[in-house]
Amino acid sequence: MKEYKTITEISGPLVFVDIDEPVAYDEMVEIETPDGEVKRGQVLESTDEFVAIQVFEGTEGVGQDASVRFLGETLKMPVTEDLLGRVMDGSGNPIDGGPDIVPEDRRDIVGEAINPHAREYPEEFIQTGVSAIDGMNTLVRGQKLPIFSGSGLPHSDLALQIARQASVPEEEDSEGGGSEFAVVFGAMGITAEEANEFMDDFERTGALERSVVFMNLADDPAVERTVTPRMALTTAEYLAFEKDYHVLVILTDMTNYCEALREIGAAREEVPGRRGYPGYMYTDLAQLYERAGRIKGRDGSVTQIPILTMPGDDDTHPIPDLTGYITEGQIMLNRDLNSQGVTPPVNVLPSLSRLMDDGIGEGLTREDHGDISDQLYAAYAEGEDLRDLVNIVGREALSERDNLYLDFADRFEDEFVDQGFETNRSVEDTLDLGWELLSLFPKAELNRIDEDLIETYYVEGESEAEAEEAAAAD
Repeated sequence: MKEYKTITEISGPLVFVDIDEPVAYDEMVEIETPDGEVKRGQVLESTDEFVAIQVFEGTEGVGQDASVRFLGETLKMPVTEDLLGRVMDGSGNPIDGGPDIVPEDRRDIVGEAINPHAREYPEEFIQTGVSAIDGMNTLVRGQKLPIFSGSGLPHSDLALQIARQASVPEEEDSEGGGSEFAVVFGAMGITAEEANEFMDDFERTGALERSVVFMNLADDPAVERTVTPRMALTTAEYLAFEKDYHVLVILTDMTNYCEALREIGAAREEVPGRRGYPGYMYTDLAQLYERAGRIKGRDGSVTQIPILTMPGDDDTHPIPDLTGYITEGQIMLNRDLNSQGVTPPVNVLPSLSRLMDDGIGEGLTREDHGDISDQLYAAYAEGEDLRDLVNIVGREALSERDNLYLDFADRFEDEFVDQGFETNRSVEDTLDLGWELLSLFPKAELNRIDEDLIETYYVEGESEAEAEEAAAAD
């Protein structure tokens, strides 16, 4: 192994080294300082004369007297089923005080693209236990469904709730239990306080037993942040496609990941794109998000929930904008709902799951799921519009029908969306609650639900009797 002592420049997390023979892109590097400290790095740019190396542990202590060794291989993740229950740093090293990992295999963290012809269409329901997601924006196995949040909103609590509660009811109901469920949790650029909260919750609830956790903290090098999601996804792919697990990958916070890309791009003096982010950010994000999916002939699946905080709550910002292009919908958190104490503060109106229709209905969730979701959505949208009108003309000027929709909108937020971060609702409980709320209306108002379903599920109550009395009085 040839050793170089030809460092010419150090710029932020990058080290530039003169070379006399070709070095491969993405090749792993060891940099040894004069006092014996060894840092790991990766080739970011390679020419005939020099290479640019990004150093995972930061360039502090690295000078022109340091020696550089090229290892002749790309960064690999040691994978094994025994990773379940373990906590690692952003580079895949155990930090939980447990035994060393004895890998069954070492996988390239870039992964292998899934052949589009080999992909199986996502259409099995994943239950998160959160009504606003299960009922209105259903998550499907093999889907990538991001959560768009804002600074200060409780997206971390929602992420932990999903990690704790997520399950595949269809597999649990089948004999022999079917494929097992696992969670891979990748945290990027989080504070030590957030990391402690995550770990306390994982350990308190027992969710850690079926989870693999990767932690990159805010004071860790930005370069490591670009590696963390690839480590997490490589682990997820191994568990899914080699060990037949249904794996849910939760990545938080993708905004910190993109900031790291921008920092490295600035150090390389690249021509910036929109708002200073690199022009290749779309491609880079797609390389991560497209690693979700199912493969024909394999029982396992990889489902992704990336979480990102929109700077300034701006959904046209490059990070949510590009993420929305690549993924199959979004769950939007809302600051007004949060200030009202609604938990989780999911705004169902701009939220969307593009694959929902394929993952619900008879044999998957329940035959009334699609209709009741449409009716809840329409009624809540009308109630929201009427709230704007109330601000202008006052509630007294509205008709009895309009007041009914206003009451529904309030109850929908207070009872359906607001369930707290500890409540785990089955999809049946969610749909029954939807019927209970819709039974505020007379049957004639339920114009998006099949009449047979209304006869089966409609909850006869005071609202129907009151409506009949009002009609008789008129």
